[in-house]
Amino acid sequence: MDLVQEKCVPCRGGEPALRPEQIKEYLAEAPEWALVKRDGVDTLERTFRFRDFAGALAFTAMVGAEAEAEGHHPSLLTEWGRVKVTWWTHKIKGLHRNDFIMAARTNRLFAEASAAVP
Repeated sequence: MDLVQEKCVPCRGGEPALRPEQIKEYLAEAPEWALVKRDGVDTLERTFRFRDFAGALAFTAMVGAEAEAEGHHPSLLTEWGRVKVTWWTHKIKGLHRNDFIMAARTNRLFAEASAAVP
């Protein structure tokens, strides 16, 4: 499946979070993302490394623009040379297909970022 090409669907709450077997299947499509439980909520998390703060900040802006376009927003921690991105769906307090779509798009944005450290 090519999650990058898929469109996020509005999540209005009341929908169930993904089941563990679904999460396992989607994780196979989200290289380098980790399943992290925060305050009892499943999240997807990945840290991206950059040569400097400017590269990290530019990447943060790219992820923010993509998130705003889809109406689905992550937690972003920008520091010198790295950005930690955490996706989850607030309204269902867990993971939704949208989180994996956005993780795949975040991977694509990282690949496009010129200041990315290999």
